[in-house]
Amino acid sequence: MSRSLGPAFWRLFAASASSNLADGVNRVALPLLAATLTRDPVLVAALTSLAFLPWLLFALPAGAVVDRVDRKRAMAAANTVRALALAALAATVLAGALSLPVLYVVAFVVGGAETVYDSAARAMLPQVVHRNQLDRGNGLITVAEEASQAFVGAPLGSLLFALAVAAPLLTTSGAFLLGAVLVLGIAGNHRPGRLAAGPPTTIRRDVAEGVAWLWRHRFLRGLTAVSATTSLLQSMTTGVLVLYALETLRIGEAGFGLLLTASGVGAVLGGLAAAPLAARIGRSATLVLGAGLAAAMTLALGLTTHGVVAGVLLGVGAAGVLFWNVLTMSLRQALIPEELFGRVQGAYRTLVWGGIPLGALAGGLLAGVTSVPAVFVVAGCALLVLAGALWRLLAAHRNEVSGAFAVPV
Repeated sequence: MSRSLGPAFWRLFAASASSNLADGVNRVALPLLAATLTRDPVLVAALTSLAFLPWLLFALPAGAVVDRVDRKRAMAAANTVRALALAALAATVLAGALSLPVLYVVAFVVGGAETVYDSAARAMLPQVVHRNQLDRGNGLITVAEEASQAFVGAPLGSLLFALAVAAPLLTTSGAFLLGAVLVLGIAGNHRPGRLAAGPPTTIRRDVAEGVAWLWRHRFLRGLTAVSATTSLLQSMTTGVLVLYALETLRIGEAGFGLLLTASGVGAVLGGLAAAPLAARIGRSATLVLGAGLAAAMTLALGLTTHGVVAGVLLGVGAAGVLFWNVLTMSLRQALIPEELFGRVQGAYRTLVWGGIPLGALAGGLLAGVTSVPAVFVVAGCALLVLAGALWRLLAAHRNEVSGAFAVPV
């Protein structure tokens, strides 16, 4: 397996695992830090909003930068910024000077660096594997991401937080630095192909070219609209998940980490199953199945107060989300020209990930006037409607979807 994918892929895989270990620890530690300062659902959800706000503000210019520079160096630089920001937050905690504004600033900086890292990593994969290996490569990297976050990062974050508040922050700083070192070890130049012969352009012109290409592509334009709305709805629950664990399920801080671990189990299984399931029942059927599972499980979460049941529901829903993540990423990598990928992906992520801060804030506001479980019910019902919209979109473009992975002769 490793021989066919090649050493460059496996270094990229290892760098992703290390970086996502850090993300997993942060995923537990930062909300718990916020919950020690306030139990206001709007203020807690604001942390998620600020962590993802950079995707709304910077995804487009980050994509343009990724299409101009060596992508492995962009990834290393972004990880270094994240490591320094979290080390500074740890110093603030140790000095007894932690406050919500400080936590918000660090979350925003880390999110900003992530726009560069993630855009570069996704643009780099088609440079290190063949087109017909994209589903497999994306599946393996996604499994590494989820396993690092859920199986190691989430419980480790809970444990370290219980031992010392600054411990998870120092751990994530080190893991980001390790990811930077690993990605720099990938041999070769990974600058976009168009740089070899293309005339110099401006960032603004590059951004406009990427946006225009995405707008003209009817299928990807529709997929972006469905993805963006789905992302907004799902983030309504993400922003209040820590309160759901602590106040609705009453499972405590350690239980919150275990809840994320249960979600990670489903995500890993979904990431492993996505490519073989798509080969068996079809890519479109697998995508619609994943969307339907995620929607139904979100709705059911709003109707239970049992911790174990909630863990199972989160796991099944996460598997559905991973069907979506793996297969839509491969579709974009197959359909978007390599030299345009960073910019088009930036336009896509601006809308899709840009909806996360809006959704998280909306979820916090809705929880404040109703209840945390009501957020899950509302989001789940709306996601079921979107699963139907996805089915119609894929049916209308079935030939384009099936032909995207034909190997050129």
